[in-house]
Amino acid sequence: MKILIVEDDKGISDFIVPELEHEGYTTCLAETGRKGLEMFESEKPDLILLDIMLPELNGLEVLRRIRAVSTVPIILETARGETIDKINGLNLGADDYIPKPFEIEELLARINALFRRVSFTKPQTSALNYKDLVLNVDRMSFSMKGSGAGADNTETEVPLSKTEFMLLKLLVENLGKVLSRSNIIDEIWGKDHFIDENTIDVYVGYLRQKISEFSKEEYIKTVRGAGYMMG
Repeated sequence: MKILIVEDDKGISDFIVPELEHEGYTTCLAETGRKGLEMFESEKPDLILLDIMLPELNGLEVLRRIRAVSTVPIILETARGETIDKINGLNLGADDYIPKPFEIEELLARINALFRRVSFTKPQTSALNYKDLVLNVDRMSFSMKGSGAGADNTETEVPLSKTEFMLLKLLVENLGKVLSRSNIIDEIWGKDHFIDENTIDVYVGYLRQKISEFSKEEYIKTVRGAGYMMG
């Protein structure tokens, strides 16, 4: 099992890493929020230990972005007595939290308990779908069967970039709901990022092009003056 530790306090990480490795876990360490997001993508951890107070990007924003694309178990490190951080973290999708300072025995117990809980509740499927399109959450791709003249009806899996995947997932999860460009930007990049709204049009174009190879039907609809929707 691999654990990603996102922690900028060297004293804490130097304390945690050898203890976890002694227990048989593989560890990887990120010292900033942005680095944590990069390592989440590259390392594919089984669990994340995430500090809230981080440079570059705070832990709650890191949590929000990870939860947009993954159900990986996450334990938050919170300052003792900071109830609002605990509440915000749990509302954003954290699985557990541990107040600092903590004993390594408590951390290990929480990690082991979370792994046990996940093993019992792991869903049988990790896909979302709309009509003939199946979004493969674990693999950041979608699958469709060809249709129309000359199609062999074979299902093909199409890989997506991170942004394409997040956009398609957002649309599928909000079937029948019009999402404005500003709504989409806030959900994918966060409120603290300035992204030109034309960027959304570009990514919608990418998705439409990929889907059009399998179906002539308009899966992603443009609602003039409002935004985009599926359904």
